[in-house]
Amino acid sequence: MDSVQEFETSNSTQTPSTLLVNINLNPTDHTSIISNTANSSSSSSSSSPSSSSSSPTTLSRYENQKRRDWNTFGQYLRNHRPPLSLARCSGAHVLEFLRYLDQFGKTKVHTQLCPFFGHPNPPAPCPCPLRQAWGSLDALIGRLRAAFEEHGGKPEANPFGARAVRLYLREVRDSQAKARGVSYEKKKRKRPPQPPAALPPTGPGPAAPGASG
Repeated sequence: MDSVQEFETSNSTQTPSTLLVNINLNPTDHTSIISNTANSSSSSSSSSPSSSSSSPTTLSRYENQKRRDWNTFGQYLRNHRPPLSLARCSGAHVLEFLRYLDQFGKTKVHTQLCPFFGHPNPPAPCPCPLRQAWGSLDALIGRLRAAFEEHGGKPEANPFGARAVRLYLREVRDSQAKARGVSYEKKKRKRPPQPPAALPPTGPGPAAPGASG
């Protein structure tokens, strides 16, 4: 659904606050973040016909996004001060990562003092902050949670499934729904009308004993 693009760092010893990050969390934008790599690989494959025959299996869009998100989080841990290993990562560090991503958000979240608070279509601009949309964060956590276990992590030790992370996402969902005047409730699918049950045939019942002749 959404994709978090990798950190582009000129120095792996940079702190998280100085990372150059290009993040795309727009559900309708699936632009590849590795276009330069793809272009270079395509040019090399065209120059060497033998390499085209041994091309790897193409991953789905979801798998590509999940891999990029996992690499992004891994780079965040490496640039953490002090550096943080995945084994020591907790739900608190996941929350720190989500709050860090907020500075690259593109969703306007109105404050309670804003005249457009709760207005789904503000008629004018306002100075309210931009944040990551709840749907983007929720999808991101889902991919990272799956990637953690795919890389050998135990489900009971998954920091992306921590209770604190679930509560944080719920809080973001509720606060953004009020501030933006939108509803994140899932629409219940209407069940198709079922045909009435067939009634048994109404024929003459069996004759009572002794009723004949």
